[in-house]
Amino acid sequence: MAFTYQVVIDSADPHALADWWAEAVGWDLEPSNEAFIRQMVAAGHAAEADTKTHNGVLVWAVGQAIVHPGGKDAGPGSRILFQAVPEPKTVKNRVHLDIKVGEGNLESELARLTAAGATELHRGQQGPSHWVTIADPEGNELCLHS
Repeated sequence: MAFTYQVVIDSADPHALADWWAEAVGWDLEPSNEAFIRQMVAAGHAAEADTKTHNGVLVWAVGQAIVHPGGKDAGPGSRILFQAVPEPKTVKNRVHLDIKVGEGNLESELARLTAAGATELHRGQQGPSHWVTIADPEGNELCLHS
């Protein structure tokens, strides 16, 4: 049996980090269902403290997902969830995402993402393949590949 999956990234501020990643990879923020959130609070299944307003939208405070613009047709791995955790990132990631930016786009994408808050960590090469490892604004590593 084959399973589907989503990638989950721990973060201090899941909404701000989801905004950054959505812009970084050209994906969409998963829309908030404000009516459902209000219904859950009104029914006592959640508290007001479980919610917050982000960019003028009522959202669950503990997480925000981004989705591939192709929606469910994009297949497994077409959703990344950013979830709040109480502790800061302290060590190197054991898993990271590789973002294929296209031939000839590596330096321009690196410049765009570092201007948006990423940090360049190191560069690598294996044969004709080149990549740059960067960290997002919360320190999570990812690689840009040409």
